[in-house]
Amino acid sequence: MQATCDRQKSYADKIRKPLEFHVGEKVMLKVPSWNGVICLGKRGKLNPRYIGTFKITAKVGPIAYRLELPQELSSVHITFHITNLNKCLSNESLVIPLDEIQVDDKLHFIKEPVEIMDRGIKQLKKIRIPIIKV
Repeated sequence: MQATCDRQKSYADKIRKPLEFHVGEKVMLKVPSWNGVICLGKRGKLNPRYIGTFKITAKVGPIAYRLELPQELSSVHITFHITNLNKCLSNESLVIPLDEIQVDDKLHFIKEPVEIMDRGIKQLKKIRIPIIKV
């Protein structure tokens, strides 16, 4: 019995990773799957598992962290358990500012072609489909 327990522990230790965050790091917050208890972000069929990128402001204990939340989430407590956080691996230089994105009155993106790279025609049995690479 002890050999079986040791074998299972060795399997678990290979998968288990120690989590630790530092003050100032960016993390994503896990959206709870409780229906109607706490509403974080969108709800419905395709709701996300993690939301936002939030900055850690303080380490409360060995497994609790305090986050800097936006005004929309003011009703949510700002201290979270370490299992509800995920390290954000995004590159800050690749973030698109919201000023550059143009949206019409129905909240559809306005797409502007920059340059036409190539043109072609795809021939099916009786249909010819023009293909343009932008």
